[in-house]
Amino acid sequence: MEQPNLKYIKELSGDDIEFEQKFISILKDEFPVEFSTYIKHVDSNETKESADIVHKLKHKFNILSMEEAYRFAVTFEEQLRAGKIEMDSDFRAILTKVEDFLKTL
Repeated sequence: MEQPNLKYIKELSGDDIEFEQKFISILKDEFPVEFSTYIKHVDSNETKESADIVHKLKHKFNILSMEEAYRFAVTFEEQLRAGKIEMDSDFRAILTKVEDFLKTL
């Protein structure tokens, strides 16, 4: 499985360390809330609400240069909108990987 990294953020920020730190701070603030919200909805079998939060989370994968995870999330979002949660365990593994990475920043 691919590893999250700051390549895209560094490219976006150029040499502006303050911008980079603000971007990282936003990720660190938003991600745990969205992760928790996802878990709450999927565990309650609220697939539409789960799809909505997956839609938000997938953009964070792009920001963290996780193209495979982004594509997975696109497919999973479609599956959730169809009422299917079979891809949940793999999605949780991606979320945990991101969570662990953000804790190192």
